[in-house]
Amino acid sequence: MPEQNSQQTDSGNKTLLVIDDDKKLCRLIKAYLEPLGYSVCAAHSGPDGVERATGDERENWHAIILDVMLPGFDGFEVLRKIRAVSPSVPVLMLTARGEETDRIVGLEIGADDYLPKTFSTRELLARLRAVTRRATLPAAQNKAPAIQEIVIGNLRVSPDTRTAILGDQPLALTPVEFELLLSLARARGRVKTRDQLLEEIREREYEVFDRSIDVHISALRKKLGDDAKNPRFIRTFRSAGYMLMNPDAA
Repeated sequence: MPEQNSQQTDSGNKTLLVIDDDKKLCRLIKAYLEPLGYSVCAAHSGPDGVERATGDERENWHAIILDVMLPGFDGFEVLRKIRAVSPSVPVLMLTARGEETDRIVGLEIGADDYLPKTFSTRELLARLRAVTRRATLPAAQNKAPAIQEIVIGNLRVSPDTRTAILGDQPLALTPVEFELLLSLARARGRVKTRDQLLEEIREREYEVFDRSIDVHISALRKKLGDDAKNPRFIRTFRSAGYMLMNPDAA
């Protein structure tokens, strides 16, 4: 980074919030993405980032790019506060060291994807497009015939509205968590391998963090009130993958 900007401009104006204390990097991201149709704003500390992302004056962000290492408090705390207010806004986390621990923690809290700070601008754009595409699918689906909701016990998953309801309680799922649940729901009663799940939710050709699926499944289980040792909904098949079960049929 930086690279020559020869990418196709994205349609529409997408508002992005970059939370990073590296002001030079923020300027580079802004210079690269704005000609592609993005409006980029920056915050340079944990408290400032939380205020811009969750405060009364917040914008309707299409995505947030969030660094782990921030002054005030770190990116993990910022992400927790963002998810408490905006469970579905796509969040792409930046990790300076690219360590697996940082990635796992971020994904467990609710990040949609991660990117080591050695990234190229093209990789940043590809991942950004992937996470925002998943979050904006309903607009495209409104032009297509309605897709019937999937019912598994007292769990209802609606592909059209991208909502999941357990009993009478809507689930606050991230875009990736919803994609995983939808994939498992469509294949209910059958095992989906990790590779199949990665293929369906990642929409990218570059290196994949294999354990991310397990971390997202763990977060999804918590929101379903599921227990990995005695599962009602999501059963693990060692060295194979996962299956969504009907608890009423158990």
